[in-house]
Amino acid sequence: MNKHRWVVGVLEDDPDQSGLVQLWLERAGYEALLFANAAEFRRGLGHEAIDLLLLDWMLPDASGLEVLEWIRSAGNPGLPVVFLTARAAESDIVRGLEVGADDYVVKPPKQGELLARVAAVLRRRGGEVDAEALLEVPPYVIDFNKRRVRIGSDDFDLTQREFDLASYLFRRHGRIVSREALLEQVWNLSPGLTTRTVDTHISRLRKKLALSGENGWKLTAVYQHGYRLEQA
Repeated sequence: MNKHRWVVGVLEDDPDQSGLVQLWLERAGYEALLFANAAEFRRGLGHEAIDLLLLDWMLPDASGLEVLEWIRSAGNPGLPVVFLTARAAESDIVRGLEVGADDYVVKPPKQGELLARVAAVLRRRGGEVDAEALLEVPPYVIDFNKRRVRIGSDDFDLTQREFDLASYLFRRHGRIVSREALLEQVWNLSPGLTTRTVDTHISRLRKKLALSGENGWKLTAVYQHGYRLEQA
């Protein structure tokens, strides 16, 4: 079974800084996806399943605040965002958090602190779940040890692939997940592959788990972007 690596986006125009952060993240077991400007990030967000974004405030084509406002209003509103910026004034930190950042790290970052904050935000937002833990998305409970999804004492009859797909989606509920990312992370296939397997499995999972609103959750297609598990 393919073990998912959490993908951390780094929106930073300084290649030395982004390269260093990428090195730290990859050594800690994450996958790092680098973006040099806001336009590149906006183009990529619809096609990549980013689990968290490290965001610089001062970018060549937009401010970090503008990027964050776009994410929260139109991009992928549930995406965890951590500012990583040289702006250290208390007023800037307050403003960044008020606009919707999950945390704020001042440059130059310390490796241990940055990685701890990334892990903490992912835990708070449902990203990192221990292999032995339960993820509760009421009324659903995802048991990663037994590899089962249940409501109350009733287990759903899922194949191993269906469980992988369900756990991937439940961990990112409220967020858009691209078809390409599902191929790569759940099936371990090239994201450019032409196949209907994702659509087929999504349809089957929607039926098996009653994800059409019956239990308060809907698994919907987002045109030209992918899929989203959201509250009905």
